[in-house]
Amino acid sequence: MASCVTRTQTSQWQHVEDDALKLVVTITQEPVCVTLGAPAIVAISLCLITAIRLLQPAAVVALVALAPMALFVHNDFQNYLKLGPGGTPSTFSGYLKINWLKLWALRDPFTPMAVHGELEPAHGILSKKPLPYRCGPRPNVVGIAPQRQTNQFGSRECYLALRRILARHSQEHDTLLGLGTSCFEKHGIGLFARFPVNNTCQGEIVHVHNSDFAMHMNLHPEDAKEVLAKGWGQRHPLTAQRWLKMPVPENFTMVYAPRSEDELKIVCRIIQAAGYWVMAEDIEVQMG
Repeated sequence: MASCVTRTQTSQWQHVEDDALKLVVTITQEPVCVTLGAPAIVAISLCLITAIRLLQPAAVVALVALAPMALFVHNDFQNYLKLGPGGTPSTFSGYLKINWLKLWALRDPFTPMAVHGELEPAHGILSKKPLPYRCGPRPNVVGIAPQRQTNQFGSRECYLALRRILARHSQEHDTLLGLGTSCFEKHGIGLFARFPVNNTCQGEIVHVHNSDFAMHMNLHPEDAKEVLAKGWGQRHPLTAQRWLKMPVPENFTMVYAPRSEDELKIVCRIIQAAGYWVMAEDIEVQMG
């Protein structure tokens, strides 16, 4: 696919690009892998012989059972850290919190949310001009908080263009919008409504990840359904909204990183829909 064509930058946006150019995509997820060479086999054999001689049989069985569990936890924790900084601290306590929330997470992120009661606004705006289907398969998405793409990151040019679009959009409508650090993500750029009708996290409309260039935003259920159906995104795992209070709203939706100028245009339409849900104002997001 063709990369986004960026316009000549001005000093007004220089700081945006300078910050972004320092970022490197490093998201990886490794499977549990054990390689035993001759020294490792000898060491394990000696440890087993010693344990059998010195410990009770029940203790030996417990040690043998716990070893692979410890290996799995270590590998899973390392994969959690590789997702990069997000709304949950990159610590072992943060990892434990996420695994607790994982028990109540959404099992199917592609099933539209149920609508409960009357909504304001009553309807979404994407139905006026339905989205085209996104080309190709969906990207691989892992994690909960943070939730990240692990492939199809999109071009850096698209990412920089999106940051400039959000910055310009907030400045052109500064009585209604503001730009700052994401309230949900705690990192990365976020667009906020000054007078939200549907209050999210301090009126956050959308934030963009510095690592995988994907976004999270709050959408009207009808617009979220359109995004899911056409392959542009998926629901956040913590939007299940069961008896346990979740840290994100039910409308929280991941939108995949744009890979081309054409996809960036579609993403701008989805961001416009997100703004409409949060502040009940339909303000076009201009590409520039």
